[in-house]
Amino acid sequence: QIAAALQKLMGTLIKTNNDLSVHVSMKYLSSIGVLAQENLPGDQFARGSSYIAASYIKYLEGSGARVVPIRINRTEEEYAKIFYSINGLLLPGGDVDLQTSQFSRAAKIFYNLALKANDAGDYFPIWGTCQGFQQLSVLTANKNLLTLTDTKAVALPLTLTPAAQSSRLFRSFPKDLLQSLADENITSNFHSWSLSMQNYSRNSKLKRFYKVLSTNNDGKKEFISTMEAFRYPFYAVQWHPEKSPFEWIDKSGMIHSSSAVRASFYTASFFVSEAMKNQHHFSSPAEEDRALIYNFSPVYRGIHAVFVQNYYFD
Repeated sequence: QIAAALQKLMGTLIKTNNDLSVHVSMKYLSSIGVLAQENLPGDQFARGSSYIAASYIKYLEGSGARVVPIRINRTEEEYAKIFYSINGLLLPGGDVDLQTSQFSRAAKIFYNLALKANDAGDYFPIWGTCQGFQQLSVLTANKNLLTLTDTKAVALPLTLTPAAQSSRLFRSFPKDLLQSLADENITSNFHSWSLSMQNYSRNSKLKRFYKVLSTNNDGKKEFISTMEAFRYPFYAVQWHPEKSPFEWIDKSGMIHSSSAVRASFYTASFFVSEAMKNQHHFSSPAEEDRALIYNFSPVYRGIHAVFVQNYYFD
């Protein structure tokens, strides 16, 4: 009987220790999901059916997060399990259809899960870059309101709105960095489609949901370049903060100045700090290990490629 009692006590202590370990993991470590998308047509390096540009992985890892690649063509049940295991989601740039692609399907599932979670007090942040920005606008408006702009390869300063200074995203930025963002051509733009201020202003769903933090102008149209949701920890930039430190194609619009690199770090650091507020965790360390990006190797595509390195997935 004594042996049985001791065995039971040991089991309880082990379980308590494991629970504490999970608690520590939940509190101090963030695992952020990055959504893969269909391979680009003509990509000679492509393997499998989808990819993630390595610059997005480095962008998050450089600010203290671990990354979980989220593959396309999975079931809603699989995505729900991943959602409750990760602490935030990044929707990257790319070139897929925002309403019919597998990327858009998965993004919609996670977006709806995040809405419900946040409404229930479960703080779950989402970050959208370029295509990710556009995808969030389509999901919120429930229609595509994007318009063509002449912004394919150009670096621009941000026209910060009065709301920027007090925004969650920008209020912790050093003043000199905000000044650089406003004065210098340090935000890389590589997009053909934008959300114009006109279309935003005419759509009640978008106006109620997002606060505009910065705009830009291609000479003809004013478009939104940075926004955050009023009630949800959702953030979107039409520009590419991850490119300055991690992509090296010799092309107009690519900026590697110290101000551009600082802007990259501060945006990533902010989003990782948001993810640290979330308490989701994997059911076990072993399950977490299997999910992390460390299980995959990036493919070097050449210094002059649009993406220097890609991760490819089946």
